[in-house]
Amino acid sequence: MSFDGGSFDVIVIGAGHAGCEAALAAARMGSSTLMITINLDMVAFMPCNPSIGGPAKGHVVREIDALGGEMGRNIDKTYIQMRMLNTGKGPAVHALRAQADKFLYQHTMKETMEKEPNLTMRQGMVEELIVEDGVCVGVITKTGTAYRAKSVVLTTGTYLRGKVIMGEMTYESGPNNQQPSIKLAENLRELGFKLVRFKTGTPPRVHKSTIDFSKTEIQPGDEKPKFFSYETESSDNEQLPCWLTYTSAQTHEIINANLHRAPMFSGIIEGTGPRYCPSIEDKIVRFSDKPKHQIFLEPEGKNTSEYYVQGLSTSMPEDVQLAMLRSIPGLEKVEMMRNGYAIEYDAVVPTQLWPSLETKLIPGLFTAGQINGTSGYEEAAGQGIMAGINAARRVQGKEPVILDRSQGYIGVLIDDLVTKGTNEPYRLLTSRAEYRLLLRHDNADLRLTPLGHEIGLISDERYAKFLDKKQKVEQEIERLKSTKVGPSHVNAMLERVGSAPIQDGSNLLTILRRPEVSHDDIEEISPSPFELTEEMKEQVEIQIKYAGYIEKQLIHVERLKKMDKKKIPETIDYNEIEGIAIEARQKLSSIRPLSIGQASRISGVTPADISILLVYLEHYNRVTAARG
Repeated sequence: MSFDGGSFDVIVIGAGHAGCEAALAAARMGSSTLMITINLDMVAFMPCNPSIGGPAKGHVVREIDALGGEMGRNIDKTYIQMRMLNTGKGPAVHALRAQADKFLYQHTMKETMEKEPNLTMRQGMVEELIVEDGVCVGVITKTGTAYRAKSVVLTTGTYLRGKVIMGEMTYESGPNNQQPSIKLAENLRELGFKLVRFKTGTPPRVHKSTIDFSKTEIQPGDEKPKFFSYETESSDNEQLPCWLTYTSAQTHEIINANLHRAPMFSGIIEGTGPRYCPSIEDKIVRFSDKPKHQIFLEPEGKNTSEYYVQGLSTSMPEDVQLAMLRSIPGLEKVEMMRNGYAIEYDAVVPTQLWPSLETKLIPGLFTAGQINGTSGYEEAAGQGIMAGINAARRVQGKEPVILDRSQGYIGVLIDDLVTKGTNEPYRLLTSRAEYRLLLRHDNADLRLTPLGHEIGLISDERYAKFLDKKQKVEQEIERLKSTKVGPSHVNAMLERVGSAPIQDGSNLLTILRRPEVSHDDIEEISPSPFELTEEMKEQVEIQIKYAGYIEKQLIHVERLKKMDKKKIPETIDYNEIEGIAIEARQKLSSIRPLSIGQASRISGVTPADISILLVYLEHYNRVTAARG
């Protein structure tokens, strides 16, 4: 006999990075929201690296913030180091990365959630989904409590049938020795979902006092840090350095001598691991020609002596791990505080989802995060905010919000998952975004804040500030375009910055296009009448210097939008279409794309198949219209 736990608009299962964003988004949009998690002490926990951001991932955090999410604000409050990466390259790949105080990060996020008026938090193990007439309407916990809802979001991370592996030892467990979720995985299979087995891992943690930092290279934070959230204006956070060292020939010898004890190679590990974040034993085997690999020593927080050994993810036995560590310069006398381990878990095949992240099999059920086959906190949070938004909009009777590939890295991520699927834990890379010059770190607000305001996650006050910034940037560009200067006015400045002098009059916009000229240089000869922040000046400069490239990408985007506007009715039977290849027919029937654009991105669907589909659609639409 189950106990009635009450009814809610939205239930979120799991309190990792996807669950936090999903629950906060739904609650802030006015939905009464329940978050259920196995352990309330693990809200927003970082079981792996204590950092947020980096290439592509940092862009996602900015996008979450531009939509009104929490990850950017939270890391800005709790970082212990902030660095902008790739500053020697173009703005498309500039990426912010923060080292987090992992304990402060999770406590601050938990506090934010506890204060959210529409959000109820409960500790419990969900074991079963309540499905009535094919629709998900609630959940049942291990204690028999039934909670009902109009939308349910599953964000179970790596807990579904989680199994920890270290050397010859294996045991059922979630990350960091938490309880795994066994019965919910079985329930998903019973409901007809296809699941795959994936694997991830984490390195050992070592004691600070046993590290010889004199043998390592210091990696300090930026003197003038930038922030993830558009709301953060300043910070007095004390920054702690990270440290760089390398594996040695001895490290490689130890690993090679013990490969027969490595679960990766002995057959103990069945799940597929992440290609772009391999274990150290996998790296040594795959890149045997490399004499050494980078190892970063990263503090886990201000009030702990634990250091994270970035680059040494491993599932080797404990004795081998210690020997490996002590073969690395600076770690000769190191003491290991926690062992590294691998964890296997079940994930949902993501082609079973609509682009809204609602499952095709069971309406009312959404999934987000590592359960969808991704790796990384940022990828999880990006899916989480979209699943939370769409779960709340389902309750409101509104159409889902779907970001396309030209709007954000979140759009690229979700489109890749639901259209192509993934054979390994998916990691977002800048190379996956064909419009990366448009999807920059600096312009996430210009791309997504109007949408965040429209759906109710960006306040009127913040939106007014955004509009003011946008207007000032446009006015400044217009001013530079209309302000003419002669050689006598500008040549001294051009000579100072190493740029060729002008012979005739020119406008300031043309002069700012020169690579060696900055907006600050322009202001020396023609101060702006507008009060411009550093962020506004950066925006003016990028929009002017990269105008030609941006224009080309916008033309491509228009083509993409035309393809995505050609909708495919859900009722289409692909088996009726003559001429389409068998593989394409199977893929189209399985994925059921919503548009010609999405269909064209399915692996195995050729341009010839798309041409036949377009002809068929024209005929189909004419016949449907004639029937009235």
